[in-house]
Amino acid sequence: MARGVTIDHVTFGYGATPVLEDVSLDVARGQFFAFLGPSGSGKTTLLRLIAGFGTPTAGRILIGERDVTRLPPWSRNVGMVFQSYALWPHMNVRKNVAFGLERRKLSRTEIDRKVDAALELVGLSAFAERRPAQLSGGQQQRVALARTVVIEPEVLLLDEPLSNLDARLRVEMRVELRQLQRKLGITAIYVTHDQEDANAVADSIAVLDQGRIQQIGTPIELYDRPANRFVATFLGTANLIEGTIESGGRFVSDGIALADIAGTTGAACISIRPQDISVGPPDSGIAARIAEREFLGNITRYHTQAGVQSIVVDVPHRRGAPVHEVGETIGLIVPPSQISVLK
Repeated sequence: MARGVTIDHVTFGYGATPVLEDVSLDVARGQFFAFLGPSGSGKTTLLRLIAGFGTPTAGRILIGERDVTRLPPWSRNVGMVFQSYALWPHMNVRKNVAFGLERRKLSRTEIDRKVDAALELVGLSAFAERRPAQLSGGQQQRVALARTVVIEPEVLLLDEPLSNLDARLRVEMRVELRQLQRKLGITAIYVTHDQEDANAVADSIAVLDQGRIQQIGTPIELYDRPANRFVATFLGTANLIEGTIESGGRFVSDGIALADIAGTTGAACISIRPQDISVGPPDSGIAARIAEREFLGNITRYHTQAGVQSIVVDVPHRRGAPVHEVGETIGLIVPPSQISVLK
């Protein structure tokens, strides 16, 4: 049965070095939740504390209503899929998947039944007698998942499980991972530094940096309404422009003036996503000169200069559509509704 997870004012460090500082969040029962952040942000440490591989300096960790802060890993009924998969190389697939059940001293009949069901769930029934070295990276990942879900954990923990896969297989496996989580109805917590992976699989994301939560929300909420500069730039490309909001909602900066900006008067930083900017004639918006152009297949990316401001613009590619040249002056049109005012 799935359980929710509560992190209640958790602090953790190694000696005088803080890793997590007063972290609080709630993962709802049956939710697919992601911890997203750069290396050193504390996301993997937080996952390991939930698993029981460490004890917080302060604060509590609850699974359901049960305080597990000081319980050992084997008393928490959580399953963890490691980045390296951690498969036993001398055991075949069936024995790898059965390992946790054998440690729990289930009957051989029950073990066989559960292992067969887990292998069928991940599509590896035909590979039961193979050893890990005889499998592809994606198949090894499925074995690691089967070995974890076969013990029927209340919470599934995933530590960057797709990082060892190539780009195409990574996309396929995150779809399968999401489908598996929905089929099982299990609470899952996924750690990654890749914002595309987090956006693709998670119902909700906690963005961490330097041991603190920067923002929690759905992928769309975080992308469209970032709370600060870090979130804006970590979840995709963003144009950050420093300036001043004047009375009446007019934003001004060197080379830029925008109307109808919803924000407090005074110094401000605004964020604009490259795809939210339209291109028109020079007199139709902010006049900008094209400094560089990149064709990226689905979009053409223009690096432009408006006064002292460098602004990136993404234009969807259409066959036969006109292309603007380097050195050309264009107008950048920005709807006020697509502008975020940041802290």
